[in-house]
Amino acid sequence: MPVEEFVAGWISGALGLVLGHPFDTVKVRLQTQTTYRGIIDCMVKTYRHESVYCLAPFDLIKVRLQNQTEPRARPPGSPPPRYRGPVHCAVSIFQEEGPRGLFRGAWALTLRDTPTMGIYFVTYELCRQSTRDGQDPSPATVLVAGGFAGISSWAVATPLDVIKSRLQMAGLKRRAYRGVLDCMVSSARQEGLGVFFRGLTINSARAFPVNAVTFLSYEYLLRSWG
Repeated sequence: MPVEEFVAGWISGALGLVLGHPFDTVKVRLQTQTTYRGIIDCMVKTYRHESVYCLAPFDLIKVRLQNQTEPRARPPGSPPPRYRGPVHCAVSIFQEEGPRGLFRGAWALTLRDTPTMGIYFVTYELCRQSTRDGQDPSPATVLVAGGFAGISSWAVATPLDVIKSRLQMAGLKRRAYRGVLDCMVSSARQEGLGVFFRGLTINSARAFPVNAVTFLSYEYLLRSWG
């Protein structure tokens, strides 16, 4: 059974990543850039001017690649993108920022995920158990439970997700934060408390379908193999 659970989790997680990656790109840009008027403006400009980036294996590399805004068609003689892909991005960060550069935002990521993963699974189980005892939950129940689990966890995670993204981009912008707290204070002073909820709308819009599909595929695979 552990093998089946591992494979089911891997497949359902991959489906969730593929479905949610475009929304995640928009979320990261809204959190780290001030050139967009909102979600739709960011989505339209990204679609019009840029190519689609592949899934990056690490969170820092993903954020750096998502923040590249070079248009699809570059004029002759224009400089190439800063990063040519995940491997080149990792090598460049190591060379320019040192080994510690690869771990930018690690503390914020840890602080973000430690409580939210608990909230994520507790919410899912509470919603899932709304079905009658002795019966497997219906697909609709699993979809709703997974969707609400995603929304509830991101509602808690978004403030630290903003800080994580900013710390990860600090090396590229040659801006130094002394740590998580310094980034929080600096961001609040310059942009107000609303900065901590930047990306919450797109996070919620992404979280419901992504996690609904993730849990439904997970439950379906386990039942089909059981």
